[in-house]
Amino acid sequence: QVQLVESGGGLVQAGGSLRLSCAASGRTISSYAMGWFRQAPGKEREIVSMHRSSGSTYYPDSVKGRFTISRDNAKNTVYLQMNSLKPEDTAVYYCAAGKVAGLYPVLYDYWGQGTQVTVSS
Repeated sequence: QVQLVESGGGLVQAGGSLRLSCAASGRTISSYAMGWFRQAPGKEREIVSMHRSSGSTYYPDSVKGRFTISRDNAKNTVYLQMNSLKPEDTAVYYCAAGKVAGLYPVLYDYWGQGTQVTVSS
């Protein structure tokens, strides 16, 4: 079992930055694909970044160039640096871990409780 706890969300003005953290416990995450997802009210959960255990990353066009995922295996923690935030980035952000890297929530085995990010215009 892997327990994930996100932190770092909050209220920020458009154009600002936030860094989300996802602290894992129970097992080392070094062999897991780690993803960040978000879900806005009335919308489906969508991926915003993925970090494969091999080190490669993925970003959808909506956040490419603005968001950066990284992991520190020694700290068993994954980060999401979010820059140039827009009001449409407002959502609950979730960290997830899975043995299979993928773009869809169903592929991930473990989830955090989520952290709210609100971007004001």
